[in-house]
Parts: sequence; structure tokens; C-alpha cells
Amino acid sequence: QGLKMYKETTGLVPRLLKLAKQFNCFYLEGSSNGESCLPFIVGSEQVGVVRPKVASILAHYPDVFQVNSGYITLVPSLDGYDKRTKAVDAVLRDCKEKGVFLALRGWRDECYEIKRVFSSESLFKMDRSATCLFGICNYGVTINGYVHDPRLGLCLWLQKRSLTKQTWPGKWDNMVAGGLSVGHGVLETAHKEAEEEASIPPELLKKIISRGSVSFFYESERGVFPNTEFVYDLELPLNFVPTNNDGEVDKFELLPTKELIERLFSPEFKTTSCPVVVDFLIRHGIVTPDNEPQFPQLVELLHVPLQSLY
Repeated sequence: QGLKMYKETTGLVPRLLKLAKQFNCFYLEGSSNGESCLPFIVGSEQVGVVRPKVASILAHYPDVFQVNSGYITLVPSLDGYDKRTKAVDAVLRDCKEKGVFLALRGWRDECYEIKRVFSSESLFKMDRSATCLFGICNYGVTINGYVHDPRLGLCLWLQKRSLTKQTWPGKWDNMVAGGLSVGHGVLETAHKEAEEEASIPPELLKKIISRGSVSFFYESERGVFPNTEFVYDLELPLNFVPTNNDGEVDKFELLPTKELIERLFSPEFKTTSCPVVVDFLIRHGIVTPDNEPQFPQLVELLHVPLQSLY
């Protein structure tokens, strides 16, 4: 009853819908500066979109990129995975040295596969920090660690990101999350990140349950982010407290639902981690369609059709 009253008095779904529009700003409105992005074509497939300013810089590398009036592509001689990977990497490292792209300040020496859709064969690989320059779909894994507290009800663990993180330093985030790097599967990544970020032991990880995915299309000053997150739920024992192993987390906090919702609206929460939390609140019956005519719009904005967008 208390949660229901809280929802009704604060207009929760309209507030969440406003938040969903923020993390889907590119999908809904296109580039913030009003410019038309160029399709990025590799072989015969579109794998991304490139903002005009980025395209103008890539035009200085004609041995790798062909920049036309209507699209940008790789030169035809780069006709295989290894050739493309090597050539594009050389350009990006040169751009990093020259400091021309904000995104490359977060260089990770960790690559993502570049493909049209998740099921496609990979065309080449690229440092994860650079994919937003090309509007390439990224894939990640998130684990919702939650408990049913007898006094507080449903509670969710959050982490506060380390101040040394290349992106979103010091922001609140999901308990466990990580990108899908070259050579790692979805469940494998979930287990790896759970151990590194939260010291979750194997016997507890046996209980994680796949809960589908969320997808959204965000833009920031760093670039364009079409993201899909594979989502897992993990009910944890009341006495379990996550601890960090890799130096990338400042601290963890367990929040009851009401506090979680307010934290979600805080500028201290990582914008691109909001979709997973909203999805969690819907699936666990905290956010419902009862007397909420905008509920279908909210759900749609958690599942942007990225696999058929290009």
C-alpha cells in the first residue's frame, strides 16, 4: 500500500518516461546539433552512423576511409577482418595521440567486435572507447543483485564507480556490469564481471537468471551510443555484502525501492545504466500500467529496435 501511494502521489511513470527520453535522445531526436549523420558502411553492410565532425577528421586518412557526400566507408582494399582491424586501429591511435577525439581519452586496450547485428559475422574489431565515434552497437551484461528484506521489502544493490574510471567517474551504477569484449560470451562475461566487481562466489552465481535485454540509443559529447544490455537477476542472501576486486568500484549500497527510485533521478546516477533499473522495477511489479496511460511508451523505450535500425 505504501509503494502504491508513493507511485500515485509522485506521477512515477511520467517521470520515468522523461528519463527514458534522455537515454534515448539520439533515437528520438537525432544528433543534438541538428546535423545529419553519415551511414558507416563496411563491405556492403551498414554498421553505424558517423557525425559530420568525426567524418571530416577521418577524411584526413584516405588510405583507410572514403568519405562521400552520403556515407563513409573503408577503402575496398581493406577486404578482411585482420586488414580492417589493423588499418582502423592505426588511425585511431594516431587520433588518440593528437587528442582530436574526447572519446579516445578513455582508451581501454580492450576491443569490441564490429558487426551489423549480434548474430552476424564480425567484420573487424575496434577499441571499445572508439565505437561511439562510429555509432556502432555495443553489447554488455548487467546483473541486478537484490534481496527481499523482511522489514524494508525489495532492495537492490548499487555500486558507486571509482573516481579513476575513464567514463562516468564517481557515478552510481548497477551492482555488476561490463562490456562484451572480443572472445567472451554473454554468460561468461556475467560471471567474470561478478567476480571482479563484486566478489560474488561461484555457488551464488549458479542462481543468476537471464531476464532478457534492454536496448537504447543515447548521445553525449563523446559520441553516439546504440547499446544493448543483457540482463540477469540474482537474489542474494541478506547477509551477503559485495566487495570489489578490481579497483573500479568505490563502494556498494543496498537501497529499498523508494530510495532506489529517487537515486535513479539524481544527476549522480549514470544515465546509460538507468534502463536496466527501470526494467527491473517493471518486472518486479513496482512500476505497473495501472492508471498509467504512458506505460506502453515507457516499455517501448527500453527496447529500441537496434537490430533492425541500420
